[in-house]
Amino acid sequence: MIKRTLLFSNPAYLSLQQDQLSIKLPHLKDLGEKESQKTVPIEDIGIVLLDHQQITITHGCMAALLENNAAIITCNQTHHPTGMMLPIDGHDIQSERFRYQIDASQPLKKQLWQQTVQAKIMNQAAVLAERDIEHENMLYWARSVRSGDPDNYEGRAAAYYWKNVFPKKIEFFRGREGDPPNNLLNYGYAILRAIVARGLVCSGLLPTLGIHHRNKYNAYCLADDIMEPYRPYVDRIVLKIIDKGENFLELGTSIKSQLLGIASVDVQFDKGKSPLMVGLQSTTSSLAKCYEGSLRRINYPAIKAFGSKYKSIYNDLADDSEVKLVDEPDKPESSTNDDALPF
Repeated sequence: MIKRTLLFSNPAYLSLQQDQLSIKLPHLKDLGEKESQKTVPIEDIGIVLLDHQQITITHGCMAALLENNAAIITCNQTHHPTGMMLPIDGHDIQSERFRYQIDASQPLKKQLWQQTVQAKIMNQAAVLAERDIEHENMLYWARSVRSGDPDNYEGRAAAYYWKNVFPKKIEFFRGREGDPPNNLLNYGYAILRAIVARGLVCSGLLPTLGIHHRNKYNAYCLADDIMEPYRPYVDRIVLKIIDKGENFLELGTSIKSQLLGIASVDVQFDKGKSPLMVGLQSTTSSLAKCYEGSLRRINYPAIKAFGSKYKSIYNDLADDSEVKLVDEPDKPESSTNDDALPF
């Protein structure tokens, strides 16, 4: 079960009434109170996306959402996410985990980045395999990643992946300001980033202090690190939209709703599947234990598209990573299992 993701793409007035998010939709007022006024329990909400310039939200509402570990995302006039609010206090032993995170050694960070890059390349290779695209070189690069990735196999894999993953009829070049479907990728990654940042806060970690990313102007360096192996799940949604022949030149309501569905996509771990938002809590809690020294491997999901070959490769990576599993991650949170609600 996962928290709910709410998208508001029309004028709305959001307030707090008896621990409920009270939603008033003036553009539906003529349809009656049943259609124009709704309520959602605050405790059921994980992400609120504000995607209209005429949305009003009260301070009491924002405070209640943040107290319940929800993330609030705001968009600009071009409908692209530009800001995010997260709770300050997301875990019982937060100050202790902050200290472990700050004191983490450089060798540990390099090993964690090695694991992250390997997991990302393997998931990218799996997406290529699903589309019957040559990917043996990706598997070799994943095996070759060393501590800290000094050979930049992440960059090599990304260049090959983006060159080949989309249909040939689309002359695609990956860039934040690039032509569509970059708009879909940017939107999906922004949602994913918010989910990751929320998970980090819920695990008592600072999203700002990364293991690899270090941009002093970036408040979410660690979120940008940990989301890397999860990016291919967004890519699969975008590829599905393109394969169905939908118009991806603009971010319509249908496409936004599909991208918001990233929170409920099933992700595969060694011990079973879970929705991405729930599984990500397992990833962030395992990272916290890595900082503490009780665990030495981040629990990342894997897109399994290689059959028995994948299992042997994954085991080889685990053996070569210079780290051993010594503990289990915390039990992930559970909550209401509801679809995204576009308003």
